[in-house]
Amino acid sequence: MSDLLAHVEGIWQAVVPALPGFTVEVLPSIDSTSSELMRRARAGLIEPVLLAAEEQTAGRGRLGKGWHSKAGQSLTFSLALPLAPADWSGLSLAVGVSLAESLHPDVMLKWPNDLWLQQRKLGGILVETAGTGDSATRQRLVVIGVGINIARPLDQSVSALAGPDAAVAAMAPAGLAEVLVGLGAGEVLARVAPALVRDVLAFETRGFAAFAPRFAQRDALQGRAVRLSDGTQGTASGVNAQGALRVLGASGLQTITSSEVSVRPC
Repeated sequence: MSDLLAHVEGIWQAVVPALPGFTVEVLPSIDSTSSELMRRARAGLIEPVLLAAEEQTAGRGRLGKGWHSKAGQSLTFSLALPLAPADWSGLSLAVGVSLAESLHPDVMLKWPNDLWLQQRKLGGILVETAGTGDSATRQRLVVIGVGINIARPLDQSVSALAGPDAAVAAMAPAGLAEVLVGLGAGEVLARVAPALVRDVLAFETRGFAAFAPRFAQRDALQGRAVRLSDGTQGTASGVNAQGALRVLGASGLQTITSSEVSVRPC
């Protein structure tokens, strides 16, 4: 039995009381767990499910970047569930807060969707939504894709996934094994999944406001010089009530949404 399969029952038992109808699936290999759940959503399947894969061959990150994984080297999974928050703003930040708190005290958050360990990329988050057909409840199916390095990837393998912007060098990678020796992907999934479901459900009712103080404690960019993808430079000054990044530059305080820029430390 694989390490992931060994933890399926425990994860299901921890989550199903709060999320009736919830299931956990593990596949040996797939192109992308998020792509698979989005395909199911388009086919009308909207039940809550956590889908993990031993190997992911065509994973997707933000801005078209890839996220591949090999068995035993990383944890890749996606969580899908119907959701109807009053405001979707800040969901990826809330997800990051949940994951970071479950993983290790040293894990920080680089706005808008990266997990950092010792100023290096440990993991990434991709949030997508699809319509459920129930306009009366305003529900949509949210698919939250997560990739976390267990072992530290080789620098050249990360560089190969840098995406279409060749001018931007890939960030040096980190692995969770650097601070949590001996944990397998299944154990990591068992650490993060129940809390992630609880926090996503809390976001539905309370919004990002409930997570803002927790994000501030893990904000890796706070007070640091940053450069936006359009060349603008400034100082990161936390996030606003909707989770948009605040940057103090020569022209004053700007608020930046995740769809507008890529932010990297100068």
